[in-house]
Amino acid sequence: MADFGYTLLCEQAGPRQLIADAVQAERAGFDFAVISDHFNPWLEAQGHAPFAWSVLGAVAHVTERMGLMSFVTCPVRRYHPAVVAQMAATVGVISQGRFTLGVGAGENLNEHVVGAWPHVNVRHDMLCEALEIIRPLLSGATVSFNGSYFDVPEARLYDRPPEGVPVAVAASGAASADLAAEFGDAIVAVEPDADLIGRFVAGRSKGKPRYGQVVICYGPDEQECRKTALEQWRWSGLGWPVMAELPGPSAFEAASQYVREEDVAERVTCGPDLDRHVAAVRRFLDAGFTHVAVVQVGAERQGDFLRWAESEFLPALRAL
Repeated sequence: MADFGYTLLCEQAGPRQLIADAVQAERAGFDFAVISDHFNPWLEAQGHAPFAWSVLGAVAHVTERMGLMSFVTCPVRRYHPAVVAQMAATVGVISQGRFTLGVGAGENLNEHVVGAWPHVNVRHDMLCEALEIIRPLLSGATVSFNGSYFDVPEARLYDRPPEGVPVAVAASGAASADLAAEFGDAIVAVEPDADLIGRFVAGRSKGKPRYGQVVICYGPDEQECRKTALEQWRWSGLGWPVMAELPGPSAFEAASQYVREEDVAERVTCGPDLDRHVAAVRRFLDAGFTHVAVVQVGAERQGDFLRWAESEFLPALRAL
């Protein structure tokens, strides 16, 4: 049976709301919660970008049952890999082993704040090196590493969960899927791509979790939901090769200025129709995902969404 998650979207809500929403999501019955890790929002209309790891620590403390996951952290620019390992291990201890570290090659939007954004091939090489540092640290090893991009003279984590911290690797194509298969305890993807999942599970990764994410905008008025989705989510249709390179919210504003409401509605199910939202999740299950996290677009409707999820949405998903 699949697990269903709730997305704490740092770009659309401040830290106190995110923590409160996580508590309500656990009460509603979600199996896990994932959190985005951005320095900037995609669009000014979203209006937020708190430090995800501070929020994670608080959420780990105030929840008891839900799994938690970074979705995803880039360990190659803003953070040194050894520091990412320490952050993940600490959240793992606070949550008593409920945390999974999700990592990916990142976006210029967030990582350029500390320097130039490398070419995609370099980013993948950097991610490989980062994982060669992070994984043994999380398993309790003392690490000494001298690579092309990172140096670790000597490091050991003094506080970590006894069982370690699983690492999930984000993938959007064949190269990153192979990287996830080689280095990951799980894969993360945001499109219901059966070929991508098939590539991941073809080898030794057959029994490993596969995390997906589906975006909806639930509310009583479909037209109002479509307006919200256009205002806050129109950037999503640009495609990953473009999204990874744009440097800031103003660039995303310019690149998405001609996106139409109907274009966004093709990607984001909007309104009160339960069956349509369930069908959006089912596409990920049919593609082979074992875990699906839901994004509810619009900070102001999180409470309404979570109450609806508890009474209608989650029961319908469990019946699939």
